[in-house]
Amino acid sequence: MARESESGLPIEPVYGPADLTGWDPVRRLGEPGGYPFTRGVYPTMYTGRPWTMRQYAGFGTAAESNARYRQLIAHGTTGLSVAFDLPTQMGHDSDAPLAHGEVGKVGVAVDSVEDMRVLFDGIPLDRVSTSMTINAPAALLLLLYQLVAEEQGIGADRLTGTVQNDVLKEYIARGTYIFPPKPSLRLTADIFRYCTAEIPKWNTISISGYHMAEAGASPVQEIAFTLADGIEYVRTAVAAGMDVDDFAPRLSFFFVARTTLLEEIAKFRAARRIWARVMREEFGAENPKSLMLRFHTQTAGVQLTAQQPEVNLVRVAVQALGAVLGGTQSLHTNSFDEAIALPTDKSARLALRTQQVLAYETDVTATVDPFAGSYAVERLTDEVEAAAVALMCRVEDFGGAVAAIERGFQKAEIERNAYRIAQETDSGERVVVGVNRFRLDEEEPYTPLRVDPEIEARQTRRLQRLRAERDQGAVDSALAALKKAAEGTDNVLYPMKEALRARASVGEVCNALREVWGRYVPSDTF
Repeated sequence: MARESESGLPIEPVYGPADLTGWDPVRRLGEPGGYPFTRGVYPTMYTGRPWTMRQYAGFGTAAESNARYRQLIAHGTTGLSVAFDLPTQMGHDSDAPLAHGEVGKVGVAVDSVEDMRVLFDGIPLDRVSTSMTINAPAALLLLLYQLVAEEQGIGADRLTGTVQNDVLKEYIARGTYIFPPKPSLRLTADIFRYCTAEIPKWNTISISGYHMAEAGASPVQEIAFTLADGIEYVRTAVAAGMDVDDFAPRLSFFFVARTTLLEEIAKFRAARRIWARVMREEFGAENPKSLMLRFHTQTAGVQLTAQQPEVNLVRVAVQALGAVLGGTQSLHTNSFDEAIALPTDKSARLALRTQQVLAYETDVTATVDPFAGSYAVERLTDEVEAAAVALMCRVEDFGGAVAAIERGFQKAEIERNAYRIAQETDSGERVVVGVNRFRLDEEEPYTPLRVDPEIEARQTRRLQRLRAERDQGAVDSALAALKKAAEGTDNVLYPMKEALRARASVGEVCNALREVWGRYVPSDTF
């Protein structure tokens, strides 16, 4: 009897040649590093060097997070991934009424260039690749990073990293949006144009399916809605007058890796194939790099359990293996205690060691795409691809990703799938080890890491000192120039950078844009 995948696709007990009858390996697979990139975006993949090992970190104050980054680098991390607190993600200063109780809780609080300076103190920004998980105010944090690099004497042309900058998925799955979709897309296009001219090695966007998966999306929904968002961003940039081959090579993606190993491998391979075809056939991209779906992967936080948390070490190892076998370019492995609280130093180190064992003690880096030609994986890849394309066509029927978002389509589809998962877990049909089967009568005690509740007061005092010491006239003039650019068609990043250089705060810059563009208010109309 066939089982079903996470996306509801049948998984047969046995696969064989009949499952690939008429299957053309040249057309469907190609060669590694060649169209349609099913087998990976680079010819040698990990045989030359492993993926970038990132660890997502950030909490409390900039000084505390800086200390964690230094520890991670000392333990062998090759790329930093910065978590920001909710006020920063929403464009509010730490002393804003709406920030109360949330400062430093789920990431680091960054209110101004002074916090960013402390955050990367002693870290050579020309030798570390930095990913920043920030969306609506992505332009601000990128510019603050550039300003700190300039203070270190590092030119922007030497900076490498990624800014997430994917606001469309915020309307679908997360909710940390600020502005309505239209000005948000304009800001995204301005970032593309700015980085092409000023920070050429920077990945200007990380189009994210991870957060949709965390909200309950199936693997098919994850890649379908993510690629649909990617199409919307490309259309926006092209409509703004940019040549697709000028910006598309710097697009990147961000996916989850679940414990369902075979479907996850198939998902990554299918996503590469779909994106390559879309970029070639719809947008006429000619640069091979424009066709490559390069992606970062994070293991599935939503599958971590507070019960028997050490079992999460096993889950994360399996998930990480799926990401590697699927051809990820960089990887973050979750710490086993994240379902309880912020990771401790030890658990963060164990998460990194998981990647290092995969890279240096197994043979998965010895050959490219070891599952190529597998009856099961190739059949699943084709089925995931077909189901995702069908769902992308439904998005197109609405008029594209933004129109579908405004109707609530993606959000409703994900919520339905999340409800199905919850029902299956509650009934025991879906086994979660330690939760609905193989439970302990009494959980072992565990002491988690907690954030100092005095952080909010300290950040407030830093802001008071900043405002007292800066040239307020220069700040006001720079913010006025920013609003003028936002009212017209000029690239807002140039006046935004000058406002931040004058020590305007993140909240003040976002408030200036709120005055011009307004705030997004969601509606459930689907």
